[in-house]
Amino acid sequence: MRRLVFIAALFAAFAAAGSASAAQLIDRSATHVTIRTNTKGEALLTYTKAGKVKHILVWGAINAAPPVAGQHQVKFSLDYAGGYGKYHTTYWKTFKGTCGKYDGPPIPNMVAACKSFDGSYWAAQSWPQPLPDLGFTPWTPALRANWLEVSHWSGELPTLEVHQGWVYSGFQQIFGRYMYKGQPIFGFGTTAVGAPTDNFGRLIYLDTHNSIYGPGWRRENSFVPHNPTGAFCYGFYSFDPTKGGYKHPAGATAKRGPGIGDEYRLTASGTGVMPNISVTVPAIGAYDASNPDVVGQRKASDAMLRSYGDKSCLAGLTSG
Repeated sequence: MRRLVFIAALFAAFAAAGSASAAQLIDRSATHVTIRTNTKGEALLTYTKAGKVKHILVWGAINAAPPVAGQHQVKFSLDYAGGYGKYHTTYWKTFKGTCGKYDGPPIPNMVAACKSFDGSYWAAQSWPQPLPDLGFTPWTPALRANWLEVSHWSGELPTLEVHQGWVYSGFQQIFGRYMYKGQPIFGFGTTAVGAPTDNFGRLIYLDTHNSIYGPGWRRENSFVPHNPTGAFCYGFYSFDPTKGGYKHPAGATAKRGPGIGDEYRLTASGTGVMPNISVTVPAIGAYDASNPDVVGQRKASDAMLRSYGDKSCLAGLTSG
């Protein structure tokens, strides 16, 4: 039991990740978002914030590069003056471009999207990225803000593979892999509390529905896919909000969780300038060692997790 407590505490330290770049962050709390593109590979993103209309010129990136140590992930160039910084004119006023009807795959939290002249897609997503972990209700404007992120891609999207199982004496676990074109997505380092330290690293955000935290969706935690497998594994334990880098309201020192709900939603930050993707699954339920079907299901999920070859996800699995 002492070993289990140590592993849970160690996991908490690496699960309480902070913010990381995604499909590229543009602004916060934006509304009335539109996108237009031109034949020069530029997009003009227009939106309203705090009653003011803003025009952002975006260019210079598409899709994502595979993770290579010492290299850089693709990234947009951004001109928050609507092109004045690039062209020294009020470029947004004369921007010659439109964008066709979006007919690409569904993506979560989409507020604007279109199909460009070359068949590539542009999209803007607005979602509550900064929600605090451990089911806390956000208590500051920054934690309540929606992040506006833009993406540009052609071809297939990344995939987020999600499975569930149990570890140790029956703690529920959710695990899977984050992949792009058959290759794992991962970074090369994290901070002491699990935030990526390079621009290949991405976070996966786990939300729980109708849990001990209350009705509806609450942020349970966030974590990175592992180097070099792209795998992740998260156990539903109780966590101390004062340890591991968690943001928490003043005076909220009691342990939180486990955040077991009836559904789970995982949202993966887009690699490169790909869009964020999301998967929602029903909860697996409590472990029943007297039920042979449940025991068989646990063995199957353990075998699936072992097949990833990720040593950091093997603790607590059944033998065999």
